[in-house]
Amino acid sequence: MMLLRDIAHSRTGDKGNISNISVIACDPAHWERILEKVTADRVKLHFAGLVAGEVIRYELPAIQALNFVMHDALGGGVTRSLSLDPHGKCLSSLMLTLSVE
Repeated sequence: MMLLRDIAHSRTGDKGNISNISVIACDPAHWERILEKVTADRVKLHFAGLVAGEVIRYELPAIQALNFVMHDALGGGVTRSLSLDPHGKCLSSLMLTLSVE
Protein backbone atom coordinates (compact mmCIF):
# COMPACT_ATOMS: atom_id res chain seq x y z
CA MET A 1 0.00 0.00 0.00
CA MET A 2 1.34 3.42 -0.92
CA LEU A 3 0.78 6.16 1.64
CA LEU A 4 1.07 9.87 1.09
CA ARG A 5 4.19 9.91 3.28
CA ASP A 6 5.93 7.79 0.62
CA ILE A 7 5.73 10.62 -1.94
CA ALA A 8 5.19 13.85 0.03
CA HIS A 9 5.99 15.75 3.17
CA SER A 10 3.76 18.06 5.16
CA ARG A 11 3.70 21.15 7.35
CA THR A 12 0.94 22.51 9.53
CA GLY A 13 -0.15 25.74 11.15
CA ASP A 14 -3.14 27.05 13.03
CA LYS A 15 -5.19 30.14 13.65
CA GLY A 16 -7.98 29.96 16.20
CA ASN A 17 -10.02 26.84 15.47
CA ILE A 18 -8.63 26.41 11.94
CA SER A 19 -5.85 24.01 11.00
CA ASN A 20 -3.82 24.66 7.89
CA ILE A 21 -1.98 21.66 6.41
CA SER A 22 0.31 21.71 3.40
CA VAL A 23 1.23 18.65 1.36
CA ILE A 24 4.36 19.03 -0.77
CA ALA A 25 5.49 16.49 -3.35
CA CYS A 26 8.97 15.13 -2.69
CA ASP A 27 9.46 14.75 -6.43
CA PRO A 28 7.57 16.60 -9.20
CA ALA A 29 6.90 13.18 -10.78
CA HIS A 30 4.39 12.51 -7.99
CA TRP A 31 2.43 15.75 -8.44
CA GLU A 32 -0.32 14.33 -10.68
CA ARG A 33 -0.98 11.42 -8.29
CA ILE A 34 -1.22 13.83 -5.35
CA LEU A 35 -3.62 16.09 -7.27
CA GLU A 36 -5.83 13.13 -8.14
CA LYS A 37 -5.82 11.27 -4.82
CA VAL A 38 -5.65 14.00 -2.16
CA THR A 39 -9.00 15.71 -2.56
CA ALA A 40 -10.84 17.87 -0.03
CA ASP A 41 -13.52 15.17 0.30
CA ARG A 42 -10.97 12.43 1.01
CA VAL A 43 -9.15 14.62 3.53
CA LYS A 44 -12.46 15.44 5.28
CA LEU A 45 -13.24 11.71 5.50
CA HIS A 46 -9.68 10.92 6.66
CA PHE A 47 -10.08 13.43 9.53
CA ALA A 48 -13.63 12.34 10.45
CA GLY A 49 -14.18 12.88 14.16
CA LEU A 50 -11.43 15.50 14.32
CA VAL A 51 -12.55 18.09 11.76
CA ALA A 52 -16.17 19.18 12.14
CA GLY A 53 -16.13 22.01 9.60
CA GLU A 54 -15.40 22.61 5.95
CA VAL A 55 -12.17 21.44 4.30
CA ILE A 56 -10.95 23.67 1.46
CA ARG A 57 -8.12 22.64 -0.91
CA TYR A 58 -5.86 25.18 -2.58
CA GLU A 59 -3.47 24.13 -5.34
CA LEU A 60 0.04 25.54 -5.70
CA PRO A 61 1.30 23.87 -8.90
CA ALA A 62 4.43 26.02 -9.20
CA ILE A 63 5.80 24.29 -6.10
CA GLN A 64 3.87 20.99 -6.47
CA ALA A 65 1.96 21.57 -3.24
CA LEU A 66 -1.56 21.56 -1.87
CA ASN A 67 -2.80 23.57 1.07
CA PHE A 68 -5.79 22.40 3.09
CA VAL A 69 -7.69 24.77 5.35
CA MET A 70 -9.74 22.77 7.84
CA HIS A 71 -12.38 24.67 9.82
CA ASP A 72 -13.55 23.67 13.29
CA ALA A 73 -10.57 21.38 13.63
CA LEU A 74 -8.89 22.27 16.92
CA GLY A 75 -11.51 21.85 19.63
CA GLY A 76 -12.21 25.58 19.82
CA GLY A 77 -8.62 26.74 19.40
CA VAL A 78 -5.48 26.80 21.53
CA THR A 79 -6.96 28.78 24.42
CA ARG A 80 -10.12 26.64 24.61
CA SER A 81 -9.03 23.13 23.62
CA LEU A 82 -8.42 20.35 26.12
CA SER A 83 -6.41 18.46 23.49
CA LEU A 84 -2.85 17.39 24.21
CA ASP A 85 -2.01 18.93 20.81
CA PRO A 86 -4.03 22.17 20.81
CA HIS A 87 -2.05 23.60 17.86
CA GLY A 88 -2.76 20.51 15.75
CA LYS A 89 0.90 19.92 14.85
CA CYS A 90 0.34 16.14 14.83
CA LEU A 91 -2.34 16.53 12.16
CA SER A 92 0.35 16.76 9.47
CA SER A 93 1.58 13.29 10.47
CA LEU A 94 -1.97 11.97 10.29
CA MET A 95 -2.40 13.56 6.85
CA LEU A 96 0.58 11.56 5.58
CA THR A 97 -1.14 8.26 6.44
CA LEU A 98 -3.71 8.84 3.65
CA SER A 99 -3.62 6.08 1.02
CA VAL A 100 -2.65 7.24 -2.47
CA GLU A 101 -2.97 3.88 -4.27
